[in-house]
Amino acid sequence: MAARKKTKPKTKKAAKTPGHHAPANSNEPRLSARPIWQGQLRLSLVSCPVALYGATSRGGDISFHLLNPETNNRIRMIPTDPDTGPVERADLVKGYEIAKNHYVVLSNDELDAVKLETTHTIEIERFVDEKTIDRLYWNDPYYLIPNEKTGVEAYTVIREALKEAGRIALGRVVMHTRERLVALEPRDKGILVYTLRMADEVVPPKDAFAGIPATKPDKRMIEIARKIIEQQEGAFEPGKFHDRYENALRDLIRRKQKGEKIGHRRAGGK
Repeated sequence: MAARKKTKPKTKKAAKTPGHHAPANSNEPRLSARPIWQGQLRLSLVSCPVALYGATSRGGDISFHLLNPETNNRIRMIPTDPDTGPVERADLVKGYEIAKNHYVVLSNDELDAVKLETTHTIEIERFVDEKTIDRLYWNDPYYLIPNEKTGVEAYTVIREALKEAGRIALGRVVMHTRERLVALEPRDKGILVYTLRMADEVVPPKDAFAGIPATKPDKRMIEIARKIIEQQEGAFEPGKFHDRYENALRDLIRRKQKGEKIGHRRAGGK
């Protein structure tokens, strides 16, 4: 009886494996089933329960696993000490390198003591003109959605106030133990939230471009370039742009699944 019980689960696992990732299926982005953050949106005395969802998705991207070609088994990455060999991940500690091979070791309790408490409120602190926020500081977009029916009215009040003011609201929120500056923008029936980079995360353009000569090019060459720009200008239509490499990978995987023999050729070759 013990032998039968042991073999049945293995058979079921193997049966699920072929369709686990379905890599050649459509890669249409979808709203995640679970919110990234839940809490309150507050503007002075007005507040409402809300949830943050990622506005973008990379779930449809092709990803690969490393396999042993002799067994087709997926390789496990095991933490290894160069002197003593494999170690248990649960036994590892965190260290900050202050010099070559010299670390300040920190315990979980010590890290918890300085960790920001997970705040459950996006407190709006300031209203600014969108044009005053340099695009270097815009980071990831999210959808802020009412989390309960009782909060919809307060949510719409904040949304409409932002629309009428024509301003971007700034607030703070703690996500994944780190404090983030966020910008709130009314969009359609809802509110769009962007995380903003802090000043110490952005390299000043003058530093990045310091080595470029200040000389101006020939006016005739500028005029030629302007004419090219005028010929190719148009509206931004993201649906017309596709990741050609990703599409080629999907086609390759579908053909391999069908058992087709794949000829070797250079990317972009005929």
